[in-house]
Amino acid sequence: MLKKVTTPILEIEYADFNPEGDRTIVLMHGWPDSPVTWRAVTQHLLAANFRVITPALRGFAGTRFLSPETPRSGQLSALGRDLLDLIDALGLDKPILLGHDWGARSVANACGLRPGVASHLMMISVGYGTNNPKQTLSYQQVRNFWYQWFMATERGAQAVQNDRLAFTRMLWDTWSPPHWFTEDDFLETASAFENPDWADVVLHSYRHRWGNAPGYAEYEADDALLNPAPMMDTPTLVIHGGSDFCTHPDTSAGKESFFRGRYERVVLNGVGHFPQRENPYLLFETIIHFLDQK
Repeated sequence: MLKKVTTPILEIEYADFNPEGDRTIVLMHGWPDSPVTWRAVTQHLLAANFRVITPALRGFAGTRFLSPETPRSGQLSALGRDLLDLIDALGLDKPILLGHDWGARSVANACGLRPGVASHLMMISVGYGTNNPKQTLSYQQVRNFWYQWFMATERGAQAVQNDRLAFTRMLWDTWSPPHWFTEDDFLETASAFENPDWADVVLHSYRHRWGNAPGYAEYEADDALLNPAPMMDTPTLVIHGGSDFCTHPDTSAGKESFFRGRYERVVLNGVGHFPQRENPYLLFETIIHFLDQK
């Protein structure tokens, strides 16, 4: 059953499973994806008596801006602030934060903006400290990010606005080894892209992160806190598919110097950009192993 909660600037759509569970985990989806990405992982977590919360990011599914005057920003700091606002609105106390892709940046930025907000931080398919537009990229990764450079052009903007299904379907087809999803899987997820703010948020996000669009004053202070990436005390796990053809697994390697506390990185062989969809039980086992270690 989907619910909605009001934060200072959003009405966030979310699902809340097993509210009386032993431990609370918030699962943040990525792009181009939606909260249904967590369906199989949620079933495993519920069997282990977790409370599971799966929100829709700004610009996705039923999440809506409260005011037409609010900038449809996709700044990465805004994603972190949205998550903090959700945590406050739901009264969550030190939840486990797990995110994939955009969701990984959301959970990491929430922890960077408010140290101690989470008991554990877990990022999938994205390495920590990779928000800097001046970061070094291999030419292989530059090639992988073609879609981000494309969206900086007028032709790319037209694709996002007017041909979003074909554009995002191509990414699903090429970011992981074949045969990991069905047509119904894609169409169910793509319904979340019908949100009227989806295109504006997406285009601003990818243009801003590489310095091709200005940020909004509302997030200037948060941007300053997150750049350069702050040192992290929260126990952190990074999970990367060894066959991720979007963000190469090398992009999440060598980040140990950012962490004062426990830090682990796990590469899942044969898994692509969407571990939670491609091998949900393996992802669940990896999560539980990390959480149960002292």
